[in-house]
Amino acid sequence: MAPSAAALAERLVAAVRDDPGKRVRLLVRLYAHPEIGRSRLPYRRAAVAFMRWQLRRGLLDPGAGSPWWRAMNEDLLRTSAEAGYLVAGRPGGPSSPAAASAVRFLRRPSARHWYHAHNASVASAYLRHEALAAAEGRVERFFLNLVLMRVLYAHALVAAPRLALGPLAPLGPVLGDPRVGFSGIFLSLSRVLPNRYPLGEDVAPYVAREHGLGRLLDHGLVQPRLRALYDWSAAELGIPELAGLLVDGVPAYAWPAGDDADWRPGAGPVVRAARRLLPVRDARVPSWGIRHPRS
Repeated sequence: MAPSAAALAERLVAAVRDDPGKRVRLLVRLYAHPEIGRSRLPYRRAAVAFMRWQLRRGLLDPGAGSPWWRAMNEDLLRTSAEAGYLVAGRPGGPSSPAAASAVRFLRRPSARHWYHAHNASVASAYLRHEALAAAEGRVERFFLNLVLMRVLYAHALVAAPRLALGPLAPLGPVLGDPRVGFSGIFLSLSRVLPNRYPLGEDVAPYVAREHGLGRLLDHGLVQPRLRALYDWSAAELGIPELAGLLVDGVPAYAWPAGDDADWRPGAGPVVRAARRLLPVRDARVPSWGIRHPRS
């Protein structure tokens, strides 16, 4: 009996597990799969930029790297590989909702389908590997939460622009298109985080380095919408547990309840102006019926 798509994907990822460079090359190949076609290639930009950022920091190194980042990266590769095999006609069905989303993207490529596939895999990996995240240093855990809220917001720009930008909603799909601007959301972290791992326990120096665009994004646009954003993402991705990763307005992934000082810095004039221009009430977010079990 021929091996299933999921089994083939597992073998493929296992072969590159201890070679970070080969992980990147595998990702590039997955977006150039001959049965998939060149129409998917433009979406490679964001995924490869994100992985190369991980590579530069040494997160994927088999010895001194991060167990959490290695596990999350493997999940993303495995899901993409499985979807490619399924589209190519290998036996079996999707082994997870994330793999099913990836198949849908490959068959009908669009920005919205790309985000759904990517974020379903990311959110599932976050929840699956929370015990590994808890062993990371404070700075790393802070930025794990920051990465998550940024990828959720980028998805909302395309799929729920009224939530993300209020009266400027028509700009959302353009600003969030992963073929154009998505990689910049991650690359902005490279201006804050040095190319080393681990980073220690003091978050404040890294927050202070945040450049104007990142501060505007995080504090002017994203943070005022966090509750609506996490609830919408949980409903959109079909992962209700995702809503529990925000408690009392503070990202709570492997983060202690009530520890909010680093998440509530003073708002400067640009941030205050953004909040006035794009108030949360303009998002008009309905009740998604999501429970918040950690609250």
